[in-house]
Amino acid sequence: MGAVRRRRWGVAVLLAAYVGYLGMGAAVLQALERPVEVQVARRLLREYLGLLANHSCLREPALQRLMEGIIQAYKSGITLQGNTTSLGRWDYSGSFFFSISAITTIGYGNLSPSTAVGRIFCIVFALFGIPLNLVLLNEIGQLMLLGVQHCARRLEEVLHWQNKASFLMKTCALVTGLLLFLLLPPLLFSDKEGWSYEEGFYYSFITLSTIGFGDYVIGMNPDRTYPSWYKNVISLWILFGMAWLALVIRFCINILESSSDFCQCNKTNTVMAEDLMDGNKNNITGLQNVEICTDKDKNESSS
Repeated sequence: MGAVRRRRWGVAVLLAAYVGYLGMGAAVLQALERPVEVQVARRLLREYLGLLANHSCLREPALQRLMEGIIQAYKSGITLQGNTTSLGRWDYSGSFFFSISAITTIGYGNLSPSTAVGRIFCIVFALFGIPLNLVLLNEIGQLMLLGVQHCARRLEEVLHWQNKASFLMKTCALVTGLLLFLLLPPLLFSDKEGWSYEEGFYYSFITLSTIGFGDYVIGMNPDRTYPSWYKNVISLWILFGMAWLALVIRFCINILESSSDFCQCNKTNTVMAEDLMDGNKNNITGLQNVEICTDKDKNESSS
């Protein structure tokens, strides 16, 4: 019962910390993003009303339908280029990239099937693809971990560093992963997409962590020409980068669980100490009662 009670208290504390963390994030994001949202909305409304005022031949319902059509077409990957439209999100490379974003659960949201058959296929495809992706990521992560451990053992044999080798190799693996999956890819995105380094770094983390907001997605700018290898290389980067980040997240989880176990261990020791003190008090009280009864018996026997 004591373990169950401590577990319940632990869950309650974690839930409170979880809700508090979400509340803090919501407050910060509201303070940062809400003013920009209001400013953009006011500018859009001002341009909309100015267009109607300067072009009296336009009718508001027709303009509204045109704007809605443009938004819907953009969501489907179609943009206007002069007197023509640009296609390409559902060619083979675009469809392959969408398949990866589906089974990795990134789900950018900028592209989705528009047909009923396509939606049904997407459900079945993800149903079997997500477990396959998880198994593959686990195997890749284990392979990375075994490689780090192997290098650590070889380093111990060569330099005879029993305690420092493991820490050194884990540090090297962390730094190498940071370079390959988070720090260097933004340079490629800056060249191919025209993003700033901060935007590329933001996209890298949002993608590899499978958050996938969809505000930044590669290969979607109709004004740029992308090489044929670009999306294939990015697909491999996503696969190995997710495996590496999963190891980092697992390491952070182990740290949190270790700290939680340490707190529970301290609580257990405190409870045991309190129980021990209570037991000592009961023993002292019992001894006092025995002594009192003994004195009483002596008085009765003498009388």
